[in-house]
Amino acid sequence: MEFRCTPADPGNWAGDGEGDTLAVGLFSGDGGNILEGLEARLGPGLKQRLERRRFKAKPGETQSFDWLERCPGTLILVGLGDAECFDRSALSRAAAAAAKAASAAGAHHLGLAMPWQGLEAAPAAATIAEAVRLSLFADQRFKSEVEPQHRPALVSLLGFEPELDEGLAAVGATCAGVELARELVAAPPNVVTPEALAETAAAIAAEFGLELKLLERADCEALGMGAYLGVARASSLPPKFIHLTYRPSGAVRRRVALVGKGLTFDSGGYNLKVGGSQIEMMKYDMGGSAAVLGAARAIGELKPEGIEVHVIVAACENMISGDALHPGDILTASNGKTIEVNNTDAEGRLTLADALVYACKLELDALVDLATLTGACVIALGEEIAGLWSPSDSLAAALVTAGRDGGESFWRLPLQASYKKGLKSPVADLKNTGPRPGGSITAALFLQEFVRPDLAWAHLDIAGTVWSDKGRGLDPAGATGFGVRTLVNWVASGGQA
Repeated sequence: MEFRCTPADPGNWAGDGEGDTLAVGLFSGDGGNILEGLEARLGPGLKQRLERRRFKAKPGETQSFDWLERCPGTLILVGLGDAECFDRSALSRAAAAAAKAASAAGAHHLGLAMPWQGLEAAPAAATIAEAVRLSLFADQRFKSEVEPQHRPALVSLLGFEPELDEGLAAVGATCAGVELARELVAAPPNVVTPEALAETAAAIAAEFGLELKLLERADCEALGMGAYLGVARASSLPPKFIHLTYRPSGAVRRRVALVGKGLTFDSGGYNLKVGGSQIEMMKYDMGGSAAVLGAARAIGELKPEGIEVHVIVAACENMISGDALHPGDILTASNGKTIEVNNTDAEGRLTLADALVYACKLELDALVDLATLTGACVIALGEEIAGLWSPSDSLAAALVTAGRDGGESFWRLPLQASYKKGLKSPVADLKNTGPRPGGSITAALFLQEFVRPDLAWAHLDIAGTVWSDKGRGLDPAGATGFGVRTLVNWVASGGQA
């Protein structure tokens, strides 16, 4: 799919004589001038037909009309809702709705006219292009009969100057990273194993010139990663500790690390997940690793200057066997802290503990981890907003901004120091879970125990946002690839902390 900017408007766009589909956004109760211009071009009757179909221009509402032997032959009207509530997120959702309607209409060359006043031109164009591509993503790798999928070959963004075309190149790299993350999360656990994640990292390194360091079980034992290996020991599949590094061609001004939780399947261990726990969906418990690998793929193609990026995943399964963790076991992490395992289903934080200790030895300026960590975060924030914890106000603000620019929402929650008492153990330095109230906060406090106090650090809990049962906005039903756009935007802005 190719994107092209053009200063043309809906009244004169012809797509070089080949434009077959025109999609136009309309605000509620404010389409008069636009509709009059379209009627002057396509013929009378449009307003009456909209009234008969009770088109109210509500957000995401679409109506399609066909004109045989005209150019364009298909007109799609897209509802934008109230103009006062229209922002970058609404622009993205509207462009996604237009793209889906155009795909259903069999568009080959789509002209897309969306309002972007109040936004800068380049980010607005990128938002529209990103929404179009990602909304038309379809994963049919595991179907025996593939359903035909149609995408426009060319999309013209109306009302933008052609010099913005060059900036749209970055959209392709970011979208490819999101699509990789979606494919990793959506694949079943017998396909995406710890070894498969390592192979994905190796492919990224080979294609984009990144460095790959892969630690096997013995290497992790030598580093004292008792928390990570304690989780991994019950599985017949060996753990893989992945360390990808992007180095810029010029001087390095900042070094950052992206750490992703990599549980390719989580049975819960002896605290087994039972009915209603969505055990069949625990393939997505590696959503954090998918996000950082997707970001690595995008960063490798974009090649941002001045910033060195380390991508770290402690990949393994949480299974049950004669070697499995017992509730009550005590593990020793690689920083020497001892952990009483009072719940084997709180395993992600154990793997992240050793990954964070490892990352802290890399002379970083900032560290961000992403994890499908707690059901408590899903209860608190739902399926559209991820949780964010950080002792650094500036890093938290930078990540919220990067997320907003990428259409991903975060809400900062407190690292309430008084809640640490819930992690006290009578027999070890700490327990791996606290009481049920504030469960996502105590999980973040647990991770903080394995981060250098002088290092800018943020924890992102993406448990609710990594999957969508029905689809939302530009995300189809299933894996969303959440987190990739935020990380890429943050790194591209210099990894501010």
